[in-house]
Amino acid sequence: MELKLKNNKWFWFTIGVYLIIGLYLLFIIYSKPFINIEVKEENGFWKITNPYYKDWAKKSQIAPGDIVLNINGKEINKITNIKYDLVIRSANELTILKANGESKKIKVKPSDIREQFYSVLLVPTCYYFLSLLICIYLYWKPKNTILINLLILFILSVSLAYLSIGASGILNAFGIIINRGSMLLCLVLLLHFLKEYFVFLDIRWLFFKNIKILYVLPFIVTILSILGIIIDGIHTIVSSIILGTFFLLLLAILSIMIISYMKYKVPELKILLTSIIIPFIPFLLLYALPEIFFHKQVLSADISSMFLLLIPFSFIFTQLTERIFDMEYFISRLRYYFNFSFAFTLWLLLGLYWLTDLSITRMTEIFFFAFLSLMALFYMKERIDYRKRKILFSTKGDYIHRLYTTVDSIGRVVKIEDLLEKFVQEVVLQLEMESVYVLTYDFQTHQVTLTNKSKEYTQHQIDEVLVERLGLGDIKKTDHFYIAFIHQDANYKRILVVDHNKSIYLKDEELLWLELLLLYLNNFIENTKMVEELLNQLKHMKEADNRQLPWLNKLLWLRFEEEKYQLAQELHDTILQEQLHIAREMDVLMHTKEKEEIPARLIKLHEHMVTSLNDLRGYCENLKPPLLDTLGLNAALEKLIQKIHKRANFVLVYTIDRLYLEDERLNLMIYRLFQELLNNALKHSNANTVEIYLLGTEEGFEILYTDDGVGCNIDDILLADSMGIQGMQERVQAFNGKFALDSKVGEGLTIRIQVSETNQTHPYTYSTLNRPTYMIRG
Repeated sequence: MELKLKNNKWFWFTIGVYLIIGLYLLFIIYSKPFINIEVKEENGFWKITNPYYKDWAKKSQIAPGDIVLNINGKEINKITNIKYDLVIRSANELTILKANGESKKIKVKPSDIREQFYSVLLVPTCYYFLSLLICIYLYWKPKNTILINLLILFILSVSLAYLSIGASGILNAFGIIINRGSMLLCLVLLLHFLKEYFVFLDIRWLFFKNIKILYVLPFIVTILSILGIIIDGIHTIVSSIILGTFFLLLLAILSIMIISYMKYKVPELKILLTSIIIPFIPFLLLYALPEIFFHKQVLSADISSMFLLLIPFSFIFTQLTERIFDMEYFISRLRYYFNFSFAFTLWLLLGLYWLTDLSITRMTEIFFFAFLSLMALFYMKERIDYRKRKILFSTKGDYIHRLYTTVDSIGRVVKIEDLLEKFVQEVVLQLEMESVYVLTYDFQTHQVTLTNKSKEYTQHQIDEVLVERLGLGDIKKTDHFYIAFIHQDANYKRILVVDHNKSIYLKDEELLWLELLLLYLNNFIENTKMVEELLNQLKHMKEADNRQLPWLNKLLWLRFEEEKYQLAQELHDTILQEQLHIAREMDVLMHTKEKEEIPARLIKLHEHMVTSLNDLRGYCENLKPPLLDTLGLNAALEKLIQKIHKRANFVLVYTIDRLYLEDERLNLMIYRLFQELLNNALKHSNANTVEIYLLGTEEGFEILYTDDGVGCNIDDILLADSMGIQGMQERVQAFNGKFALDSKVGEGLTIRIQVSETNQTHPYTYSTLNRPTYMIRG
């Protein structure tokens, strides 16, 4: 079965079939209301035993024991399916005989039965058209890959399976065939999708490879369904066979997902596994398994199948949202909302169960309404809390805003002593407390001295063990004061003391404000120390030379001029030459007498102009990668690699981990390193295979580049700087990273880069085990 929807004809043909089938199913469902009244035969009469929609039955004066005479003007004895099904599935008109001998005609409309109207008509219709719109949107995405095509077909088949439940429930022949066929088809499509997704993730497929052979199952199911309709006696057997096949396919899918995740530990598989298991659990445990083994249902098909609606859209998230927003964040928020909403909804239903006498259908409606309402409420509350945070946290004011203003005030100071003094002033002002001190604890002498000399410190006994154990962000309360960590170096630890005199207690919001401020202050002190040390070094160098530092100015000036010269040279040799050529051609056209040649030559000139503009765009992207700020590092690197692929004559193997770096400047540095390494591979390596890996570590990241090219003498390239090695070294060293290079003539080149955000050295560890690796052939 070919699934590559490469042109509009096949896609719109599929959509046309979907519309025809769906609209006909809707017509069937609306024209024949689903009433589901159980009956039994006694002495040649059919008596009502259990109406499914009890509220409607009570309103229509239908009660157990009433005798059904006619259905839609036809005698009940002449309706064959009643004899083996013992259920009146649908009817527009009923004639019943009451216990008092009164004959009563009852007209039935779809809107009369509220539960049936929502669960069988309204919700499936909305889902049907929503699926249609989403599939059209997916089709118009730029990358029309096999995964997207399979996803489209999967969504359409699930939608038809769900929509046809109403028609199948009233034993409509067309509805039964569509329901059973699409139910099996969606699982086969899901298996096919998973196989292609495993290929995309470069994971070995654990099921048999020829998945397309399974597409014969929906056709077999269609034939069995037709036989079950023609031969009344095998209807139940056919239903059990189809449900059993459905269960086996589902079991195969879950087994593949679970075993693959346990073996490879790929996060994408975890997301897919969760999105499949959670919606299928109610359907399996409350409908499918009870129907197979006991021929009874805890929940009806129309209710239990509502859980399955989550599956297709979860697949959309796994395929598309990674490029649009942070999927992991939204999943964590949904999990958070789900736990609270689910627990409270269960508690509410337990209370209603004990206090009222509601039917299972009504309890299910309440469950969904309360659960979805709470999910929406939690989401809106979080958004409103964020927008109204300036007035939420305290009646005295907004601590978040006060934190911003305090940090801005402290950040303007350039000396550590002044920094601490300003910090104490801000704490006194914001907390409205007089006795605030910064103390310095000496590790050698175990003495505590006052740092801010403008204060008079009232000595209290300070526990040395408590002081030594204080860590970053810690705030401890004792009998007389609050004590908090500020900063620590090899010899001293600075601590904050707030004397509360046993009468003043800081609220949680104030403690949080203070904790965040202390974290900022610690970073300010570190940065200020670095600046002071650099200024001292420059001062000593200036005093030694007894003059200004022209070498520093010269170095900066030369670096700027070098970059400008390189850019000017490239623009001159490429875009400027193209523009001159276009200008000359335009001048010739302005004076030509051969008018018939002008359109063709204008077309060629237009092509030259477009090419020149694309080149100019490429230079702009090299200077400032646009995707880096909008879609992030991974998207920018992917686009860079695709551009290199178009020009490369070697096989490029790469792995790009998703990094979570606090310093956003590192993203630009990584992009420049990739840019330089891959350009060097194009210009100098003459390699058959180039490998480049960006790997996340606990403290930062690593870049490993290898090729099997011509190699070089390390001393020669360091002296000549012909491959931009010095520029890469300077970029890495600017962030206190490690740059290692290994190469020999004829033996390729290896470059290893390690950068730690915490500025701590760590042993190099490299492994591609369980990492998705991509290969591009030039």
